[in-house]
Amino acid sequence: MRLRPRIKVWLETDGRYAFGFGLSEILRAVHQHGSIKQAAASLGKSYRYIWGRLKEAERALGQKLVETHVGGTGLQRSFLTPTARKLVKDFLGVRQRIMKVADQEFRRRFGRPSSLPHA
Repeated sequence: MRLRPRIKVWLETDGRYAFGFGLSEILRAVHQHGSIKQAAASLGKSYRYIWGRLKEAERALGQKLVETHVGGTGLQRSFLTPTARKLVKDFLGVRQRIMKVADQEFRRRFGRPSSLPHA
C-alpha cells in the first residue's frame, strides 16, 4: 500500500469560495494566450464556462481580474489586471509551501517520502 497526503487549497471570502487552483490555471492561460477564447480552447473548456468562472471570481473578490479589449489590432485582447497577476503568484506560492510542509510532515510521521508533486 502506497500512502500519500492529498491537499486542496482554496481562498474564501465571507465563508464562500473565491479562488483556487482552477482559477489560477484559467488566469495563467489568459495571460499566455492573450484571449479568453484561446485560453478556453487550450484548457478544453467552453468560452462560456471560462467567462462565467472569471465573473464569479471577480464578484467574490470585488476586484476585476481580466481586462478585455474588443476588436483592435494584434492578438492580445485580454490582459490580467495587476491584482490578478499578484493573486496568481501569491496563491501558487502559498499552495506550493503548504504542499511542501505536508510532504515533510508525512515523511516525518511515516518515514518515507510521498509522491506529492511540488508544482
